[in-house]
Amino acid sequence: MQIFPEYGLKNDGLSWSLRRWEELSLEQLYAILQARSAVFVVEQTCPYQDLDDLDRHGLHLMAQDDGGELLAYARLLPAGLRFPEPSIGRVLTTTAGRGRGLGRALMLKSLMAARTHFPGEAIRISAQQYLERFYRTLGFVTVRGPYDEDGIPHMEMLCPLQNSEKGDLRPPPPP
Repeated sequence: MQIFPEYGLKNDGLSWSLRRWEELSLEQLYAILQARSAVFVVEQTCPYQDLDDLDRHGLHLMAQDDGGELLAYARLLPAGLRFPEPSIGRVLTTTAGRGRGLGRALMLKSLMAARTHFPGEAIRISAQQYLERFYRTLGFVTVRGPYDEDGIPHMEMLCPLQNSEKGDLRPPPPP
């Protein structure tokens, strides 16, 4: 599935793809689950049930290097599964992908994809509290929190709509 214009994001040598569940290859699915386990369970020492039966209903955004290694990932869910609004979650950059601005690029591309696939709807996230400032720079506003999610403080944040009726898929400016 082809997606987004680049908006000047510089990620030389990366391949970005957005896949529905049934479009994921076994290799891609394995890489996604391996990265999620490495980041959320091992690095953050947070044992939790990652496989939540929502993956099959979502869109999976991936950045891979020229060798096919997964460097960044996010899951987009339609409204009504996790929150009343569409949501972006399981956002990660792997150890190999860090220090390259991939977190910002991943979220910008996630917002563009969400605006394309879930038009006319605000986007909700459950953000780790220490990343609240980062998400605010992307146009998210805090609507609830802090609260505990799997032993980690989180904030519920919402990215309101702006200019979507004009076809402008960029996120709104920070408050």
